[in-house]
Amino acid sequence: MNIFYDRESMPITLFYLYNIISIFAGFLISGIFFKIISKRYIKKYNNAYASHENALCVTAQNLKNESALRYNIEQKLQKKSQVIYELYGKLSTAEERLKLLNHYHQKCEKLNNELHVQLNLNHSQELKIQELNIRLEEYKLATEEKQKLFTNSETRLTMQFENLANRIFEQNGRKIDQQNRITLERTLYPLKEQLEGFKSQIQNNFSKEEQSRHTLTYEIRNLHQLNAKITQETINLTQALKGNNKTQGSWGEIILTRALEASGMREGHEFHVQVSIKQTDGNRLQPDVIIHLPHGKDVIIDSKVSLVAYERYFNSDSEEDQRLAVTDHVHSLRAHIKSLSKKDYQKLFGLNTLDYILMFVPIESAFMLAIKKEASLLTDAMRCNIMLISPTTLLIALRTINNLWRYEYQNCHAQKIADKAGRLYDKLRLFMDDLNKIGLYLNKAEVVYSAAKNKFSEGKGNIISQAEGFRALGVQIKQPIVTNAISPNSIFLCDTKKKSSDVSNCEDNITENICHKSLSNS
Repeated sequence: MNIFYDRESMPITLFYLYNIISIFAGFLISGIFFKIISKRYIKKYNNAYASHENALCVTAQNLKNESALRYNIEQKLQKKSQVIYELYGKLSTAEERLKLLNHYHQKCEKLNNELHVQLNLNHSQELKIQELNIRLEEYKLATEEKQKLFTNSETRLTMQFENLANRIFEQNGRKIDQQNRITLERTLYPLKEQLEGFKSQIQNNFSKEEQSRHTLTYEIRNLHQLNAKITQETINLTQALKGNNKTQGSWGEIILTRALEASGMREGHEFHVQVSIKQTDGNRLQPDVIIHLPHGKDVIIDSKVSLVAYERYFNSDSEEDQRLAVTDHVHSLRAHIKSLSKKDYQKLFGLNTLDYILMFVPIESAFMLAIKKEASLLTDAMRCNIMLISPTTLLIALRTINNLWRYEYQNCHAQKIADKAGRLYDKLRLFMDDLNKIGLYLNKAEVVYSAAKNKFSEGKGNIISQAEGFRALGVQIKQPIVTNAISPNSIFLCDTKKKSSDVSNCEDNITENICHKSLSNS
């Protein structure tokens, strides 16, 4: 009898027991199978987790090393930045001293150059005087030779014409002598005047040279006195500025105005000073300077002076006092920035300003000291729509604005210049046409003059020949008409006049050359 497989013959208890055992065995087998599979997956997961954890440890170590390296680099950069700011402060101080020394050096060089120019001018004038003396001697020798030739000619003429016209010849001889003396006096008198003028000029130059030497010595002595005076005035100015905030503000405005004028701008045209503007609420604001840009834009500059803390830092010997003074100096600048931002110059009625205001710090070294202490001062000011500027950056900005105005003026006047150039060209063309007409008329006048001369004295049957015919017929006349009066005396007189004219021309050429050289030296 099979009790396990024959359901009909199997008891009910055994049947249920068999089913329970079968179910339990199934669960047991499933649990064993699941545990085996789970162990495999857990082992695989643990291996992956261990490898991932090792990689994370390596990455964390690398990040830690990089952080340490970055920290070291930042420390080095901070130290270098501090050194750079210190060098900037020393450089600005050295530049100020160098400017003063360059000014004195340029002044000394200018005086030396003037002295050398004066010496060269004296030397050239001495050479000119020597040259004129040599020419004068040559001219005297030539005149003596001409006088000898004249005497010989006079003797020969006297021997030839003493029987015919002794009295006339003597009169002509006296006239010739007198004329020669007059010619010589006229010729030598300008040279004499020039020599006296050169002599007096040389004496004046020597006296001026001596005065220049004394002046140079006096100027050098004054430079030493001026240096001491500038030092004392600097101390007095510092004491005056320390005592009154109004005085500090006025001094900063003066420095700002001088910088504007030095850049080529004109007050009342490209910029205005201390303009009082009424707000919508009735209050009035008065910015230090309003700079006008092309196309209707405006820039507002306000000068702020922080001198008390900076002077305390500059004169203190203790590092702790210097540190406190620098901190107070930075706080003072921040207070100026805060007060300037509250004024809202950008919202003033009637001004088309930029989005920011320029705050001018007149003392370059004080500005650099504050930036060295807190570099974030610039960015903090920009957040308040304020840009900090020093004299150096101000001059660069003003030069740029001046160039903008210059280009604007050139563009405005370009059409006017073109119109004036066109009118000038038309006038030149008309003037050239008139000159051509004058040339034609002169040619016609020359032709008419030649025709009239032919009719009067040269042509066939001219008026002079007909008038001479009346004389041949016995008409009484006082003196004949002379067309070409040629005689020995007239030839000699013409020759003397020609020679004196040549001498005068030579003298004029010498004078012209001397004047030209003097102008060239000047």
